[in-house]
Amino acid sequence: MLNNNFYSNVYNPDVLSTLANLSSDEVFTPPDVVNDILDLLPEKLWTDSKATFLDPAAKSGVFLREIAKRLIEGLKDEIPDLQERLDHIFQNQLYGIAITELTSLLARRSLYGSKYANSMLSFTKFDDPIGNIKFRIIQHTWEGNRCKYCGASKSEYKRDVNLETHAYEFIHTKRPEEIFKMKFDVIIGNPPYQLSDGGAGASAKPMYHLFVEQAMKMNPRYLSMIIPARWYAGGKGLDEFRELMLGNNHITHLVDYADSAECFAGVNIAGGVCYFLWERDNTDECKIINVKKSKKTKMKRSLNEFPFLVRDNIAITIIRKVLQFKEARMTSLVKARNPFGITTNFVGNDSIREIKVLTSRGNTWTSKSNISDRDRILNKYKVIITRAMSGGHKPSSAGDYIVLSSLRVMKPGEAFSETYLCIGDFNKENYADNLLAYASTKFFRFLLLQALSSINITRDKFIFVPQQDFSKPWTDEELYKKYDLDQEEIDFIESMISLME
Repeated sequence: MLNNNFYSNVYNPDVLSTLANLSSDEVFTPPDVVNDILDLLPEKLWTDSKATFLDPAAKSGVFLREIAKRLIEGLKDEIPDLQERLDHIFQNQLYGIAITELTSLLARRSLYGSKYANSMLSFTKFDDPIGNIKFRIIQHTWEGNRCKYCGASKSEYKRDVNLETHAYEFIHTKRPEEIFKMKFDVIIGNPPYQLSDGGAGASAKPMYHLFVEQAMKMNPRYLSMIIPARWYAGGKGLDEFRELMLGNNHITHLVDYADSAECFAGVNIAGGVCYFLWERDNTDECKIINVKKSKKTKMKRSLNEFPFLVRDNIAITIIRKVLQFKEARMTSLVKARNPFGITTNFVGNDSIREIKVLTSRGNTWTSKSNISDRDRILNKYKVIITRAMSGGHKPSSAGDYIVLSSLRVMKPGEAFSETYLCIGDFNKENYADNLLAYASTKFFRFLLLQALSSINITRDKFIFVPQQDFSKPWTDEELYKKYDLDQEEIDFIESMISLME
């Protein structure tokens, strides 16, 4: 006997929500996230039969498909006949540029119901198999060993014509509007994040900012993209992009995920991810929404209040209280990297026991002639940290971050390699011990964390950390009281930062 409830009880997921990401370079966007992004756009777009939409980095076609769903519903009064409505939407409003030949087929299948737009199975009939989702094999334009458009390494990406070049058409032209020979009301999507740059190990060059910058040049009414959040603090190829974004009062919404897995299940993107809405005809303070462990906090504020974008809204209130004291910052105590000129792979000579040197492999010895003393700190007590941030937490602690993976005092006559960073130097040992105690506090490490968006700790990242009177040790309780933090702010620090031994 046929079970009439069988099909209604069978798990039938949206196929685009089940796509597995092969890497963190080119991430498929889940449909629910796409709809959260589309919710930022004004409702009037879904009833506008003249509005045009471009996804310049189409992969699964999910952005165009979800836009189509909204237009199909929104235009039913203006265009009552369903087939006529589909023809109008697919042929006159929705456009995409695929990033590979395979994703062009996938995007067409998602949008048109067929990988070929002129197929009898297509929801609308085009004259050619391409429809409005284009893919064209583009070659890099080499200047020396780099592509002049995207910076790709010639040694990595000069390939046989039958292989993927990863030369994305949208960013490999000075006139992207010529691709479809039209302007767009909305540019939206999830661009490729990075390309291997031919450096050591997994070294890679950011790519996503080039798509954002190119889209801004096209001057659409609305621009929205989901991208890594590492631009908040700049760094590798992103300093100019950070300045562009922070100084841009057309960005009216920014939704921030500190943990990328909350947005892309199973994907770890260092520094988290974000998506934004840029509005050509609107300038305002930005509404920033933090999403952390499914909890949302919202605040309207200027993106360029500080040189780095502070992602957490509660952190902003803490930083404002601290800066009201107008104290000297730790940036004036912290030394630039490698004050002794000792590389990370330094090999000492234990038979020459003049200068004790701490390296990533432990202690060794060298002669005084083998080192420099750029900042004249060799004969002082030096407080040092490992330059690489610790992102993990201790199982016994509720906090998310330790931040500092190593913290110690070096004695006069001792040196260290560029693995470490000196955050203060003193003639008196107790002053160094008191700085070490201060740097161990959750307060100190929390403020340092606000300027970090990668594992590298540099002097400028201490911009929010005030100096203290180092003739005495400091505890978190004393610091919370000094800066008049309320219980919500204290709980926020305590929940984020782990105890440090």
